[in-house]
Formats: sequence, C-alpha cells, structure tokens
Amino acid sequence: MTKAKGLLAALLAGIAMPAAAQDAPDIEMWRLHCGTIELSDTGPFSDTHLYDGEARTLTDSCYVIRNGDRYLLWDAGFPAALKGSSASQAVFTISLDLTLAEQLADIALSPADIDFVAVSHYHDDHIGQASEFPSAELLIGSGDAAAIVSGKMEATRAQFAPWLAEGATGKVNRIAGDHDVFGDGSVTVVAMPGHTPGHKSLVVKLPRTGTLMLTGDLYHFEEQIENRGVPAFNTDRADTLASFHRFNQMADNLDATIIIQHDTRHLVRLPEFPESAK
Repeated sequence: MTKAKGLLAALLAGIAMPAAAQDAPDIEMWRLHCGTIELSDTGPFSDTHLYDGEARTLTDSCYVIRNGDRYLLWDAGFPAALKGSSASQAVFTISLDLTLAEQLADIALSPADIDFVAVSHYHDDHIGQASEFPSAELLIGSGDAAAIVSGKMEATRAQFAPWLAEGATGKVNRIAGDHDVFGDGSVTVVAMPGHTPGHKSLVVKLPRTGTLMLTGDLYHFEEQIENRGVPAFNTDRADTLASFHRFNQMADNLDATIIIQHDTRHLVRLPEFPESAK
C-alpha cells in the first residue's frame, strides 16, 4: 500500500458511517398532552405588536421517543400539582388534565423507564414534571443550565433538584451545541438560542414518517414563521432571528415536517395518543 493510500484508509476508518448507511433503528414517538394555555392577548409574543389584542389557545406538548429499549422524554409540561385546576397570571390562564405518569401508564411505561429527560428550555410549561424522573439523565442547554445555577433562578432550580441542586447526584449533560442522543443519528438536540440562552429544538428521523423537527419554543404558532414574530420576553433578539434562519434551512434541507409544539393546528401532524409515529 502506498503512503497516500494508507493515509486515505486511516482517514476513512476514522469517519463514522452515515446513519442512513447503518441499520435503521427501531424507533417510534408519542405526543403527550401536557397542558393548555389560554391567552387573552397574544401581544407579548411579538415585540413589534404583530398580535396585539388577539386571543388564542395554545396546547402544551411533550413527547416520548423509544429507540430500541431506551426512552427519551422531550419536555415535561406543567407541574402535576396543577392537574384538575387552572391558574391565571397576566394574559395567561393555564390548566392540566393528565400527568405524564398517567399517560405513560397507557403505553405500559413508568417514570423509571425513561433514560433521558431533555428540556428545550427552562420555562415552567416545559419543565414542570421533570423532577419526577430522577433516575434519567438530564439533557439541557448549557446556557440554560448556567442561568439556572446562577443564584437568580432558585425557584426554577428547585424543579431540577435531582441534577442541579447543591449536592445533587443525577447525571446531567449540559449541551453547548448539537447532541446526538442515541448515537445513531435518529434523534438530535439542536442549538436554537434566543428564546432562552440555551434553547434547543429536536430533530427526529423516523423510518416511515420521515424527519420531524420539534420547535421547542422557537415558534409558538405558524404566524411567527410567516412574519418572524419575536416574543418580547425572549432573551436575545438577534440570536432568535439567527435561529429562525437555521431552523428553516434545516427543515428545507432535511425535507422535514415542522411540529410547532404549542400550535393546536399541528396536533394532526402526529397520531393521536396512544398511537405512535413510526
């Protein structure tokens, strides 16, 4: 073998086989209902007054993804203590009908079966039941983790007690960029900062359904894609716009179906629970 061929062989040996060339993973995904949000005024969701005065109903979605015998929970909804009641603050009225544990039982799972809990970001409607999965590995954006442990967000930190409290022993992965959850390219946490410092979205590649992109809170409803509405409560406007651009290009290039987690119109893009997308 010539020196050039030897170098080429060594290079190729160090490159992982593309996921498409590997055996297709045994994977499926369920959408769980994690609450309802009634907005008396959608104005705060645009810092340029695009939605002032509009009332709107949002859903709160969580997802369970099975890859072989390993399970990922993506987002954790409102706290279980809200079940059967509602709470109001400013333009928001929130409610919860079923807990995650109750819905998991419908597909023969318990919190102990969940290997990874990944949160798109640190807002209450995405983390409320996370602490009920203490044996799982927490996947969280490094920017969000830094904010939570900064001493300025102690109430939020309490939601992550198994992983981020003083002396916590739970395994946590503070993700700076993108992260291949199962190591086979089927599920990737992707960096989409701006809504919060470490905000993430999720790319899921299913054998039959195709590629799905779960937004987290990059978008809350379709109109934000169309008119680039940036919520007034986002932490960084420029990062948000850059994430819009990256997300949209990724969706185009991957021929992905976008799932806006809060948009009730997107519920039909996945099977109704307890059916799964495969």
